[in-house]
Amino acid sequence: MSFFPKISFQHEVEEYLTKVFRNNELTTALGTQEAESKYQSLLSHLSHPPGFTTVRINTHLASVKHVKKLLFEEIQKQFKGLCVPVLEHPKLQDVLLIPVIGPRRDLKKHSSEVIVGAHCGYAVLRGAHVYVPGIISTSRFMKAGDLVSVYSDIEGKCKRGAKEFEGVKVFLGNGISELSRSEIFSSSGPLNGMGIRMIEPVYLSPSFDNVLPSHLFLQNLPSVVVSHILNPQPGERILDMCAAPGGKTTHLATLMHDQGEVIAMDKIANKVKKIKQNAELLQLNCIKAFCYDGTKALSAEKREDEQEGPPFLPESFDRILLDAPCSGMGQRPNMAYSLTLKEVTSYQPLQRKLFTVAVKLLKPGGVLVYSTCTITLSENEEQVAWALKTFPCLQLQPQGKKGREESGCNLLAAQLYSTQYVVKQLKVTSCDDWEPHIGGEGMRGAGLSLDQLKLLQRFDPSAVTLQGMDINSLQDSREDDLISLANKDCIGFFIAKFIKSNGK
Repeated sequence: MSFFPKISFQHEVEEYLTKVFRNNELTTALGTQEAESKYQSLLSHLSHPPGFTTVRINTHLASVKHVKKLLFEEIQKQFKGLCVPVLEHPKLQDVLLIPVIGPRRDLKKHSSEVIVGAHCGYAVLRGAHVYVPGIISTSRFMKAGDLVSVYSDIEGKCKRGAKEFEGVKVFLGNGISELSRSEIFSSSGPLNGMGIRMIEPVYLSPSFDNVLPSHLFLQNLPSVVVSHILNPQPGERILDMCAAPGGKTTHLATLMHDQGEVIAMDKIANKVKKIKQNAELLQLNCIKAFCYDGTKALSAEKREDEQEGPPFLPESFDRILLDAPCSGMGQRPNMAYSLTLKEVTSYQPLQRKLFTVAVKLLKPGGVLVYSTCTITLSENEEQVAWALKTFPCLQLQPQGKKGREESGCNLLAAQLYSTQYVVKQLKVTSCDDWEPHIGGEGMRGAGLSLDQLKLLQRFDPSAVTLQGMDINSLQDSREDDLISLANKDCIGFFIAKFIKSNGK
């Protein structure tokens, strides 16, 4: 049952998405009513946070069991003895899952109000306290120590420093003010510390402020899956083309036991600084981060300066992760999506430029993983169809650690040449031997075959009914059922895996 209204879009974006999710392929397969029901369910899910907090353990420094024990103790302390389990994911053995309690519908609202920006509000819904830069407005006489109700200005209409706000606002929970109104809006400039300590959030998730910072990394579940799908090996040379803020970069380095080389690129200097900080915090030495535009990362000829950074010669990398810039429509929670249709559709050509460079930088026999955190066809399945048509050297691969070209049985895997489907026999392990997909198959609408769609992973939050979790239902739930729910009730995400053939 929805607690918040469905995500809202600008009119032209809403029309665009409606056509995507009512495309002929999809409605023919599912039926018009079922396709529409799934789309409306997706819109509801996107405005609510995922049902679990996902924590990736830095296994370079600590064991999962050790961090699980410490984390359970920390959560009990934060939740004042409330017994919320910390679950080990059976398929992702460096992942811990913490169920989110909520929405809590019985919270009393206070007369003193604090309005925060939309992005701050989304962070609060995932367990954060409120920091001063996120505060837009407070009640006139708010003092330090006051009980306050916190609301999100999801449409961005509230003026900074306002004493009251009558626009669209969404209740996030209650907290205690750490500062007075005059301190928050001081003429000497905004402070950077905590403004409101949340004590009764609508969604109860642990805060990770300074909690085991070198031992764990907060990531969405599909973002952890990506690195396992790339499956980097010790001693290899890996490229993370669009790497900020470094969650996947540091995960790749950890999976390689910090042996080999992970090149991380991003074109924004502050983001590259963040990658370096995360690598240092997690004590990973094989990461080299560079401020560089990935579309220009290919060098036609060897440089004289012997510099180790970009641009790189063709066929320089064993594996490449292209977690591409995208429209970000799969992120949760998001109640009011702000991009225009022009901005949404601008990502496909950029992704293709990056993909073209990635294919050229990849060694024959190398693996390329493409991922996005969005829900459109144009940035996901359509990109796969385009890639197979444009690059005959690429073959779409099953996703999972055990799938290997050299292994036992035959599987039909389609490859697109020009405008024709050509079916090739690839030697891989049987489907039963692969790590099963955690996400669902790809979405119909881009002309891909059913066999091809099964090789993709699309994480679709609408695959599960939107439901709340209270402490009683949590205690009555089987662990297997909770894990299954966590696999589905996550952000919208897409993963495709390719191998580059040895032929030219």
